[in-house]
Amino acid sequence: MTKSILFGALTVTALAAGAAAAGTLDDVKARGKLNCGVSTGLVGFAAPDANGKWGGFDVSLCRSVAAAVLGDADAVEFVPTTGKTRFTALASGEIDMLARNTTWTFSRDVDLKFTFVGVNYYDGQGFIAPKDLGVSSAKDLDGATVCIQTGTTTELNLADFFRVNNISYEPVPIETNAEAIQQFLAGACDVYTTDASGLAASRATFENPGDYALLPEIISKEPLGPLVRHGDDEWGDVVRWTLYALLTAEELGVTSANLSEMAAGTDNPEINRLLGTEGTLGEMLGLDAGWAQAAIAVGGNYGEVFAKNIGEETPIGLARGLNAQWTEGGLMYSPPFR
Repeated sequence: MTKSILFGALTVTALAAGAAAAGTLDDVKARGKLNCGVSTGLVGFAAPDANGKWGGFDVSLCRSVAAAVLGDADAVEFVPTTGKTRFTALASGEIDMLARNTTWTFSRDVDLKFTFVGVNYYDGQGFIAPKDLGVSSAKDLDGATVCIQTGTTTELNLADFFRVNNISYEPVPIETNAEAIQQFLAGACDVYTTDASGLAASRATFENPGDYALLPEIISKEPLGPLVRHGDDEWGDVVRWTLYALLTAEELGVTSANLSEMAAGTDNPEINRLLGTEGTLGEMLGLDAGWAQAAIAVGGNYGEVFAKNIGEETPIGLARGLNAQWTEGGLMYSPPFR
């Protein structure tokens, strides 16, 4: 590790320790607003519309947390962050949580002192190339120029993949996804690599998306999820269980359409505990009894949020795959609300 990298890691760690000591849950309640770090713009996941209102899969989680804590899904300040700036923004306290296609890794958890509270999208790194490049596999990319976002796990994964396959490449470093797409479409690089979900989201915005192919290789594990600062366990519990509330709602059949009916009471004790008609789970979190109801009401359960923003009926066109419920062969599994 170089001195500069070590200094950067220590700086982020020190910032995180100081910011966590304040108690984020109390800060958010006192402020009356959640500061949520998101990407600088990734269609389907986090992007502002023509009127400047943020929407998307990751944005929906921010809004659900705000609804759970403050009772208002619009009480959110969205802070755009790049691969380079996201961790400093969280460590310094500029944002209360990060919900931005960020991979859970050992060093980010342990060295940078962040707590990943769960996974909201299981992903993997892929490649996109113009069809007229004439390649059908990433292993055909010997000597290619590759657009790559700096400050991301994709840089390291890319180096590992080319090294293992004994082929060479020329990196074209880019800071944001928008810049990477612009450069890729302008021909500044042969291919672009990032999370496969991000590639699908970006391709949906192309003028001629059919001219571009996602190569078949997935070269990494990229468990993406929200994160908070180490040492702020009370706040971490709020964000974690808000995510799990959306997952559990889908598993138990609680939807935006039947939420009011279910909230009146059911014969299923876990649904009742989830929605606050039995037990004291909200009190344990320092929230109102109806916190999970408020979170689910924002965009429905996890499956509804997925389908609306990035699912197969959207221009993004992502299948559930690993992100299906555990009961449907996927990895989405919430601990019990008990």
